[in-house]
Amino acid sequence: MTTTYWLEHAWLDTHVEPGVALEVADGRITAVRTGVDAPTPGAAVLRGFTIPGLANAHSHAFHRALRGTVQVGSGTFWTWRDVMYRVASRLTPESYHALARAVYAEMALAGITSVGEFHYVHHAPDGTPYADPNAMGEALIAAAADAGIRITLLDTAYLSSGFGAAPEPHQVRFSDGSADAWAERVSGLKERPGVRIGAAIHSVRAVPASQLATVADWAREREAPLHVHLSEQTAENDACLAAHGCTPTQLLAEHGVLGARTTGVHNTHLTDEDVTLLGSSATGTCMCPTTERDLADGIGPAVALQAAGSPLSLGSDSHAVIDLLEEARAMELNERLRSRTRGHWTAAALLRAATADGHAALGWSDAGRLEAGALADFTTVTLGSIRTVGADPRLAAETAVFAATAADVTDVVVAGRPIVRAGAHATVQNPAAALNDAITSLRA
Repeated sequence: MTTTYWLEHAWLDTHVEPGVALEVADGRITAVRTGVDAPTPGAAVLRGFTIPGLANAHSHAFHRALRGTVQVGSGTFWTWRDVMYRVASRLTPESYHALARAVYAEMALAGITSVGEFHYVHHAPDGTPYADPNAMGEALIAAAADAGIRITLLDTAYLSSGFGAAPEPHQVRFSDGSADAWAERVSGLKERPGVRIGAAIHSVRAVPASQLATVADWAREREAPLHVHLSEQTAENDACLAAHGCTPTQLLAEHGVLGARTTGVHNTHLTDEDVTLLGSSATGTCMCPTTERDLADGIGPAVALQAAGSPLSLGSDSHAVIDLLEEARAMELNERLRSRTRGHWTAAALLRAATADGHAALGWSDAGRLEAGALADFTTVTLGSIRTVGADPRLAAETAVFAATAADVTDVVVAGRPIVRAGAHATVQNPAAALNDAITSLRA
């Protein structure tokens, strides 16, 4: 059965096109027709500006419970981490499913159609595996299905509290003991419609150098995405230099971790050699500007990385806010503040980072474009809100990136199925109440 969507204005990779009809069947776009001035009878009408679905390339779903709490007072990344550990200690498969379902519904309402979940809360609080060793990961997969979005579960190896040191008590539930044990467990996770299984190295401080290749080889053999927190903090760089005499990027290069299916998350504090290593290997960069500024991490060299050959994607990470349009604009505005010049990326380039390149980083290379053969995942942004009204529709890309917010998303379609209609989620009733209930229960 073919469904036709009529788009008042659509982003066709390079420009805004008025009057576009998308034909959709079996979850994919089968035809794109331009010059359709009015909806045909029976077509689903999407007024505003329709873009490919947004890809949230870096998420820790349970961090959503920290919003507001960790913004009190000052502190550092490391004091923030202590609060995060306390929340992680309370999660069960059931409570994590409830929380993640609501978080992913919030993402859907923000126009996100795919999430990369950087998942490391694997076991019971004392480190004992659940009866199903992947119960926590399966809870996240089920939550994404309930919310109607795709998920790439980036199952994360987290074995050490820092360069060979044993996990601290609040980290034991993250650890499988060894990379081989991690690989055995994660091999039990299976892909299915809407689900990709990828790998992650939490950081060079959390996976001993001698075990990095095990994780990289697991991902390489399966042609799966591999993500890694990289040089988010100068303290990590200093500790790596002390332990190994090189930067984290150099250590990853030495152990075969870099490559076109690998994405470094943050990539904030890099040397010129690091930038060259990442770019020449086509290793991606996922920038998370709202988290990086919330934690006072710094501004990563995104311009230099992209120029060197590192594709850019975007993530909401700790979910200080969930708004990929804000992440896109923040990447440009951060660079303006640092360089005191404007226009490092066009709106088109920022949309590409938030859509096609983000999906590619998560293993969905057939998503992120409005073209025949692509997955039928798309998002509509109103051009009539108090934030977006007044601009020439031909500048809808600039309006969306530099003025719109998640609140301006009206409709979201995943695999040809509407999951957000007129700003309301189609299957999760009252996501705000669901979020409140899930977070309140964790604090009880």
